[in-house]
Amino acid sequence: MDRTAQLVLRPARGTIAYDPAVEADSLHAGAARVLESNWTGRSTVPSRGLYPHQWSWDSAFIAIGLRHLSPLRAQTELETLLSAQWGDGRIPHIVFNPSVPLDAYFPSPDFWRSSTAGRAAGAPRTVQTSGIVQPPVHALAAWLVHCADPGLSHGRGFLARVYPALAAWHRYLLHRRDLGGGGLASVVHPWEQGMDNSPCWDAPLARVLPAPARSFRRADLDHGAPEDRPTDLDYGRYVRLATDYRDAGYADDRDRAGHGRPGHGAGSFAVEDPAFNALLIASEHALARIARELGATGTARHARAERLTTALLERLWDPERGMFLCRDVRGGTLVPERSVSGLVPLLLPTLPREITRALVRTLRGPHFSLGTTTRLVPSYDLLGEAFDPHRYWRGPAWFNTAWLLERGLRTHGERAAADELRGSALELAHSSGFAEYVDPYTGEACGTADFSWTAALALDLLHDEPVRDSHGVNDIKGGDRG
Repeated sequence: MDRTAQLVLRPARGTIAYDPAVEADSLHAGAARVLESNWTGRSTVPSRGLYPHQWSWDSAFIAIGLRHLSPLRAQTELETLLSAQWGDGRIPHIVFNPSVPLDAYFPSPDFWRSSTAGRAAGAPRTVQTSGIVQPPVHALAAWLVHCADPGLSHGRGFLARVYPALAAWHRYLLHRRDLGGGGLASVVHPWEQGMDNSPCWDAPLARVLPAPARSFRRADLDHGAPEDRPTDLDYGRYVRLATDYRDAGYADDRDRAGHGRPGHGAGSFAVEDPAFNALLIASEHALARIARELGATGTARHARAERLTTALLERLWDPERGMFLCRDVRGGTLVPERSVSGLVPLLLPTLPREITRALVRTLRGPHFSLGTTTRLVPSYDLLGEAFDPHRYWRGPAWFNTAWLLERGLRTHGERAAADELRGSALELAHSSGFAEYVDPYTGEACGTADFSWTAALALDLLHDEPVRDSHGVNDIKGGDRG
């Protein structure tokens, strides 16, 4: 039996105070089984049926959990993704597996045409990818993976090899994607933010002329109920945005944010999102830690993260709602919708105390009801007109946002709330069969089963809290805890 197989079968160590040991062992074994079955040899698919390729932020979250099973496999996960990075620094949101049939997923490689349409942006010639991006969790993941086995990491030169790629990725976001001119990165497609079908996109998307339904075939409906997936109208708009971005050579000219023709061009959708930028800030702090590990000071990166935090507060904070909102760059206004994205900045270690208190009040208040009527944090406002407990990102609870908010609560001293959220996430991950997402009220499984980041993040939550606190998100800012 090789070392990876031994690690997969090994139960979690330590006592889990909120869960009997037999349940903890069972959860560990189940999560390890999911990650083993979804492993392709160089990376992990989110799920075998619905998502048969490598996804960008999925792989970052997966690596965070894999580090507890096999640090080598976790490093390989990130290295495989970074090997598909474009010359301009972007990390594509999908890296396609050439052995998967084209009709297994849409949009497929022949839609994106990355090696030809993306040539001017430096798309790789030997691997097919999409042309858009996803949230920048990667530097944070790389730091946590390194901390899982520093000896292996140093021996393989892991940080020295991934640091230049991660630095180029951040440069791309900070310069090419500052479409609003205020210092924050913009997304140019709802798929880039990761919360694909959020009601936060409804107003900006209304400007987009949808692609004709006959021009594409949705493979997602082969694996999920139509009432749980985006509508055909919204999907048509997603396809239009991606088509126009591709046909523009995947260019990110700043003037595209405000001067595209109505309904056409990459500029018809440009949004500054709080979660996307909070993860960029967290990863800037992590890059500073990586730089210091490699012998540099990291001071400039910490300073950049603080400037981004200031910009986040100035451009996206809404004191009346007590949370961060999306900014429609083209419309020049905040989008008046409450989503879990606006709570994710709780992850940041240097937010002003009055801001963190307001975020915690909102998290516990009637719009999200954590600790009262919801078992996990809903993806959208419980009182919002568009709330649906089962439709993709319009209400269901997801395990990656639970993981981020658990760390945010713990970072800011809300230990009891963090422990409660951690316990609920572990219980529901196990009872739902590691579902893609769940009904926030009942915990009913939704989407696909055996979802990789659900399994991976359950593993991370299962491991001892002191290990997390000494090297985890709580410590991304400074070095006073080693």
